[in-house]
Amino acid sequence: MIAKINSGTSIFGAIEYNQEKVREGHARVIFQNRMMENRTGKSSLDMPFSLFTFETYLNANRRTEKPVVHISLNPDPKDKLSDEQYAQLASDYMQKIGFGDQPFIVYKHEDIDRHHLHIVSVRVKEDGKKISDSFEKLRSMDACRELEIKYGLHPALKKNREFGENFIKKIDYERGDIKRQISNTVRTLLQMYRFQTFGEYNALLSCYNIDVKHVKGEKFDREYNGIVYAAKNDRGEIASNPFKSSLFGKSYGFEKLNIIMNNNTQIFKTKDLTSLPKAIVSNAMKTAGTKDEFVKKLQEKAMDVVFRTNDDGRIYGVTFIDHENRTVMNGSRLGKEFSANVFNNWFNEGIKPQQQSKNTQKQAKSIIPVQTKSGSENDKNNDFSVLEEAFGVFDMLAHGESPEEAAFRRKRRKKYRPKY
Repeated sequence: MIAKINSGTSIFGAIEYNQEKVREGHARVIFQNRMMENRTGKSSLDMPFSLFTFETYLNANRRTEKPVVHISLNPDPKDKLSDEQYAQLASDYMQKIGFGDQPFIVYKHEDIDRHHLHIVSVRVKEDGKKISDSFEKLRSMDACRELEIKYGLHPALKKNREFGENFIKKIDYERGDIKRQISNTVRTLLQMYRFQTFGEYNALLSCYNIDVKHVKGEKFDREYNGIVYAAKNDRGEIASNPFKSSLFGKSYGFEKLNIIMNNNTQIFKTKDLTSLPKAIVSNAMKTAGTKDEFVKKLQEKAMDVVFRTNDDGRIYGVTFIDHENRTVMNGSRLGKEFSANVFNNWFNEGIKPQQQSKNTQKQAKSIIPVQTKSGSENDKNNDFSVLEEAFGVFDMLAHGESPEEAAFRRKRRKKYRPKY
């Protein structure tokens, strides 16, 4: 199921759009929540009663710029539900995204073969407080996935990948209006995906033909950090002039990105978000014979992979994008068996991961650690050196090493540096 949330200013326009469909016989009201009752004690379908109900809430807060919410819920055409099931589905969805106590009307549209729902509501509560739209799309996608399971609906992401194709469009620089395209796509990605580093953010945007750079410098004796966006073509080449993040708003800038990444890091610490992608990537590595086959097998599971290579073609970085769970993770976060070196050895040297694993085990068995005094600082250093040699975690190959692994190597060496 796909959900699309639109925010606006005119409650009359949202209701009139749907009521026009009703008058034409192409739509029906199948559910109402907390709407004003008429003299019979039933919720009224009359336009004046509906408008008055919503206006009561809107009058409590006139500061909210776009208080009207117009949502469309689109199950797969193969999903066949009764009106009662559709009504309960809509009610459950509104509850999950934080609108369960709001007044709303549910319309079932039948003007096309794919029956779908439209829901009209307001994001101002009865006490005048606003329902936050922060990460609203993320909450919406989580709700859709849960309701697909509850109602036995066809999963949109696994089957047709409508999420990537319909919700978020790749930048097409030939269409023009690049600034608006970048703004819309980046705003949606920031709300819907979880990433922890700028490199992961860059990898995510690259899937949608967007280049992003972190610019640092000094101006008027003050240091500054900036973000610059640009459009790319399908070959990955820069195809537009750069746009400063300030042209889009504070939500696209360096400070906001840091807040988002720090929040995401806390989420990764409290939730197990790596088990499923690790299983998918591991299975693809076992069954694929070539790089193209590996990429294709991941895409069949709604995953993308971004490889970073130097001028010599060496793979020094790898990032996985899980579109189903909306997570972005460098290979080293999943485990050393998914690091850039593993894929470079596979795709450039012809050494498959299974062979690398066997060689590592043989090498580990052949190493005899140096005997030192028990409990000494040297003992810790030697233990660490043995691991380093055995598993090649910090192996400085001729073509260089992964930046992520280099940072990890420096951190570990500093940690185990002997004190004098």
